[in-house]
Amino acid sequence: MSTKDFIEKDFYKVLGVPKDATEAEIKKAYRKLAREFHPDANKGNTRAEERFKEISEANDVLGDPKKRKEYDEARALFGNGGFRPGPGAGGGQFNFDLGDLFGGAGSAGGAQSGSFGGGLGDVFGGLFNRGGPGPTRTQPRRGQDVDTEVTLSFTEAIEGATVPLRMTSQSPCKACSGTGDKNGTPRVCPTCVGTGQVARGSGGGFSLTDPCPDCKGRGLIAEHPCTECSGSGRAKSSRTMQVRIPAGVTDGQRIRLRGKGAPGERGGPAGDLYVTVHVGEHKVFGRKGDNLTVTVPVTFTEAALGGDVRVPTLGGSPVTLKLPPGTPNGRTMRARGKGAARKDGSHGDLLITVEVSVPKDLSGKARDALEAYREATADEDPRAELFEAAKGE
Repeated sequence: MSTKDFIEKDFYKVLGVPKDATEAEIKKAYRKLAREFHPDANKGNTRAEERFKEISEANDVLGDPKKRKEYDEARALFGNGGFRPGPGAGGGQFNFDLGDLFGGAGSAGGAQSGSFGGGLGDVFGGLFNRGGPGPTRTQPRRGQDVDTEVTLSFTEAIEGATVPLRMTSQSPCKACSGTGDKNGTPRVCPTCVGTGQVARGSGGGFSLTDPCPDCKGRGLIAEHPCTECSGSGRAKSSRTMQVRIPAGVTDGQRIRLRGKGAPGERGGPAGDLYVTVHVGEHKVFGRKGDNLTVTVPVTFTEAALGGDVRVPTLGGSPVTLKLPPGTPNGRTMRARGKGAARKDGSHGDLLITVEVSVPKDLSGKARDALEAYREATADEDPRAELFEAAKGE
């Protein structure tokens, strides 16, 4: 998070809570908004995805008592776009560089390090990763996030599967050990003095920071650029890893695996791996949410007289469906717990739709029996109510 974001963003407004909100109120507001704007519930909605990132960022600060205290102090100090001096400052506005304050460096425009006793550096150093002695300290860099795709069979999606994934990402260059210099001896960037950031004026009497344009935020410059990575310290690498896809994933679902992306630089954490899942179709079973679906043919006599019908399940033993007498065509019945796995470990149901099968060829005996049945039910007209209803409005 940049200095500008930390000072200017109103995280209380993002979560819709007052500034004196309790930890429980902040947690409740975050959970409500996270459910509403989660990418899985808003597929293809980029605005919802950005809103979810804002909510997560706000919760990361306000949900941590230490970060919240630092945030409140920073907002109180720079809340009106400039430094607000104390009673003994003579009422004037100081003109200084925030990079000096946060880095614990020297003075700018009369703001001496002795004036604050290093306090601001202590407050903000850990949060912005600018702490530590010496002006030449370079910052760890988080690895890139990696996106990939995997195609599963219908059964693998329901039951879960471990699949090999081959990924190509940016990682520290092996030729120069990630230094960017073919001799392994890069020099500290003179523009940003190894911080990877430079100050820019923003009005209001103080400066904000941006990634250094000369070293691209690395804090180092290669005197003799590595021919493999052109001095960037990063190179494309391919690797294959075994990834466990949880049971119950749906077609198009995007799964986040923390720390499985590209490696970090200078001790920074690895990025995340995002896997988009594609699910094939099944010849017998379908899916509606956590429930599986299947259509089962039954004979006319089974539907009319009732009976026990065996029904297949996905990857398990068949279940017996008890048809009541007079079961109509298209009726759906339920076999509980035979569906897809849920996150809480329970399972959905198997929805069984009955389809009365009409034989194309009849034996003489069967034809005689049906003729006798037709004669016995000649007085019944199943369409009588239809015509009566058609006469109405």
